[in-house]
Amino acid sequence: MARPRKFDEDRVLLAVRDEFWDKGYAATSLEDLLRVSGLGRGSLYGAFGDKRQLFLRVLREYDDANLLSLRERLESATRKIDAVHEFVLGPAADPTGAAARRGCLLANSNAELASAGPEVAAEARRSHQAITDLLTEALERAQREGDLDPGADPAETARTVLVAQLGLLALGRTGTDVDTLASAARSTLARILPAPTR
Repeated sequence: MARPRKFDEDRVLLAVRDEFWDKGYAATSLEDLLRVSGLGRGSLYGAFGDKRQLFLRVLREYDDANLLSLRERLESATRKIDAVHEFVLGPAADPTGAAARRGCLLANSNAELASAGPEVAAEARRSHQAITDLLTEALERAQREGDLDPGADPAETARTVLVAQLGLLALGRTGTDVDTLASAARSTLARILPAPTR
C-alpha cells in the first residue's frame, strides 16, 4: 500500500513552475528543483517523474489555467470586443514592466524547446488552437453586438489577434517599455479589429 504524501502538491508545482518560468528549462537544475520544492530527489522523482515529465506537467497546468481564465473573462465581458482588446493589451498591463519582461511560460518554453522535441510544440499548438477557438466565439458575438465589421472573418481575425499578442509578448521579453508595448497594441488593434462603418 502506497504511503500518503506528506507535502502540498499544489505548492510544490507552483514553486517548480516559477523556477522553470524564471530560468527556462535548460538553466533549471535538479538542485534548483529540490531547493524550491523542499523535497528530496526520491520524493520528487517518485511523485512527478523526471525533470522533463515535471516540466511538461507544470506547462500543461499553466496552459489549462490560462485557458480557463481567458474563457471566464470572455464569457463575463459585457462587450466581447472589450475582452479581446484586453487580451491583446495584456503584455503591457503591468506598469512596472516586470510581467512583460517575464513573458509567458508557454511562449518562452516554445521558443527554447520546440525544435528539441515534439512535446512542447504539441502543447503550444493545443493551447493556441484553444485560444483561437475562444477568440473566434467572442468575435462572432462582437459582430452580432455591432462592434466588429460584419465582413471580417472571425476565425481568421482570431488567429491574427493571437499572432499580435504573441508578438507583443516577444517584444516585452526584450525589455521594451510598457508605453511602447501599449501603443503598439492599440495601433495593431485598430487595424485588425475594424469597427463597423456607421
